[in-house]
Amino acid sequence: MQDFFQQIASQFAQTPWLEGLGTLTGFLCVYLAAKQNIWNWPISIISVGSYAILFYDARLYGDTVLQFYFLSTAIYGWYYWIKRKEEKTKPIVKASGNQLLLCFLAIFVLTIFIGYLLDSKTNSDVPYIDAFCTSVSFVAQFLMTRKILQNWLLWVFVDICYIPLYIHKDLMLTAVLYFVFTVIAWNGYRDWQKTYKNFV
Repeated sequence: MQDFFQQIASQFAQTPWLEGLGTLTGFLCVYLAAKQNIWNWPISIISVGSYAILFYDARLYGDTVLQFYFLSTAIYGWYYWIKRKEEKTKPIVKASGNQLLLCFLAIFVLTIFIGYLLDSKTNSDVPYIDAFCTSVSFVAQFLMTRKILQNWLLWVFVDICYIPLYIHKDLMLTAVLYFVFTVIAWNGYRDWQKTYKNFV
């Protein structure tokens, strides 16, 4: 059964339009998120669908599972951002020191757990690197859905980590996209920080 899915994913992944679609929609959703535009969530659904297939074919299984997590957070984030707008609450919040400590602990535990699973249950050649990037992305995405300022700093860090990983996997267009993501994430942090300070 696994060979069947691998074959289907490989056929889709070999088509240049799939990575192009994922790249374009991925760029749009991150750019719109940085601008606090709610349309980032529906556009991200298209992006994660494309990358779920690409990453499965590239044996980046942690990132493949992450796309399904992104799908669920896109639905949740869409709902939560609408709710916050209707309630007219503070648009951006900041995590406390204890909350950040929990985030780092979650990243550590998830990296060990996911890395072990990938190393023992799959044919991944980068199990713990994949697991670490997946874990940081997992936490950063949750912080984004809750409109927590520091999500962008985690994205800057993990986007930089992803660039050599995607080069290693011959996903050159995706590597370039993640370089652009790094720039957008830094600008997103600065823009959200301004919004946060205006409501303090």
